[in-house]
Amino acid sequence: MCGIIGYIGNGKAAPVLTGGLRRMEYRGYDSAGIAVIQEGHLKTIKRQGKVEELAKAVNDADFHGPVGIGHTRWATHGVPSEANAHPHMAGRVAIVHNGIIENFSELKSKLTSEGVEFKSQTDSEVLAHMISAYVQEGCDLPQAVQKTVQQVVGTFGLAVIERDRPDVIVAARRGSPLLIGVGNNEMFIASDATAIVGHTNKVVYLEDDEIAICRPDGYQVKDMENRERMRVAQTIALEVGSIEKAGYDHFLLKEIMEQPKSVGDLLRGRLDSENGTSHLGGLNVHDDFLRGQKRFLTIGCGTAYYAGLLGKYLLERMTKIPVDVEFGSEFRYRAPVLADGTLAVIITQSGETADTMASLRELKRQGVPTMGLVNVVGSSVAREVDGGMYLHAGPEISVASTKAFTSQVAAQLLLGLQIARLKGLSITEGRSIIAALEDLPKKIEQTLKLAPEIKKLAKKYAHFNNAMYLGRDTLYPVALEGSHKIKEVSYIHAEAYPAGEMKHGANALIDENLLVVFLVPKNALYSKAKSNLEEVRARSGRVLAIATEGDKEIAKEADDVIYIPEASEWIEPIIANIPLQLFAYYFAVERGTDVDQPRNLAKSVTVE
Repeated sequence: MCGIIGYIGNGKAAPVLTGGLRRMEYRGYDSAGIAVIQEGHLKTIKRQGKVEELAKAVNDADFHGPVGIGHTRWATHGVPSEANAHPHMAGRVAIVHNGIIENFSELKSKLTSEGVEFKSQTDSEVLAHMISAYVQEGCDLPQAVQKTVQQVVGTFGLAVIERDRPDVIVAARRGSPLLIGVGNNEMFIASDATAIVGHTNKVVYLEDDEIAICRPDGYQVKDMENRERMRVAQTIALEVGSIEKAGYDHFLLKEIMEQPKSVGDLLRGRLDSENGTSHLGGLNVHDDFLRGQKRFLTIGCGTAYYAGLLGKYLLERMTKIPVDVEFGSEFRYRAPVLADGTLAVIITQSGETADTMASLRELKRQGVPTMGLVNVVGSSVAREVDGGMYLHAGPEISVASTKAFTSQVAAQLLLGLQIARLKGLSITEGRSIIAALEDLPKKIEQTLKLAPEIKKLAKKYAHFNNAMYLGRDTLYPVALEGSHKIKEVSYIHAEAYPAGEMKHGANALIDENLLVVFLVPKNALYSKAKSNLEEVRARSGRVLAIATEGDKEIAKEADDVIYIPEASEWIEPIIANIPLQLFAYYFAVERGTDVDQPRNLAKSVTVE
């Protein structure tokens, strides 16, 4: 979602701000702006559209002040425009804000009745006017921010500067991620660690209802009652090279190609072949609970939900425990029945998804043990779950998730294996699962070599505006994720069905204008899936099949076939997903869409 960057130090703020905004472009945005305190004045530039346009305007102006704030906005209240872009200014104050002020109508009405004139349609502008009013009354900037946010209902990641106080930036957080970067006689504020990579690797993650006062030589963190919180900076392992394209045309292709490494990094040190189990030291749940566990409840949004759905098939088969999978956006509003012996698994790449966070907090309120499968170290979910594991997939910059999905599924296999062995899975079967996991990076690498062939097929089919993805058993969640991916990056209509359900309505959609991507590798349901494929062909559907190497029969039924290497049932669905990622990527490139930053989408959805 929106991005925040702030700088205070001895250098020029503007290059740090625009550079940080560039690195957060992947989060999704429609406008951008910066404000800098310079020689007793607040100088600001805002532009609708890309950060590059803002950077050009900044370069053409004389911005040399040593303190400032910047923002990329994703519209919630008010259309994309320069007027609605951040920073917002009032009096001597400039602010940037992520989140939603739920009571902004009441706050705005009160301010309007007092004679305040608003220049934007945003909820954020009320914060600028409220802070400005307290400053004019004689409050120092930290007090003004504190008094303002105490009246706010909703969420905020907030950074504030005051024209006459170039020695301080104040930040505050509730429900929207924010961190402090600790440099050498300089400090940074950011909503995402990628914004400050190359400047410092020392960070302090703010918790909800904390206020940070940042000066060039240090920082203080306080709660809403002005009590100091002792917070020590931690070191993050993030390098500039990991957030650059490394010669690829797009981050999406780079991240697809990184999957052999990202899966290898996930598995490293976590497999115990001798005992046929996995070692997950961070679960923080006693083995006795896991032996008596009666149910999994998996929470995710978007691609993380589909990873959880695939995990359901694999975990139930492995552990013999029922698995329920819920969208975070739905679960948070339900009245779920949470039985004793439930283990909740929270799946999230960013660790900041608002609906997932709200679901986690409800589960904790009800006393359900929670495991996080999280990619971003130090994220909110990672800090609040009882235990779990980091995916170690590395930064995922493209909005469309690929390597995180693969790691999320593999992580569920690791979790399931440890629990299954505690519940009586044989050592022989455990070793078989480990052998499959050890084989996974190599199988992914083999499949990625199909990229040139898949690129040609994507060009062949790129004129289709409608697609249906079909699969059975574990391949149905893969079909869902495949249709999700091509929708995200190419903007065509696509949906997925369990292949056996086509007769119950979806067959009506099949004609020569429908592209059908059919997952039909040689597994236990091969013959049934093959029959379903024949039904599609009989109705003139254009079929692109994903099949197992050496299966010549499928070539007789499909228009085109992508052959994947033969693999264990435990990893076959992961392998089958790789061609779908590549196909979506090349399909979108052929259609000329913005592959890394699809329209109307954001990487991390930190507001409801």
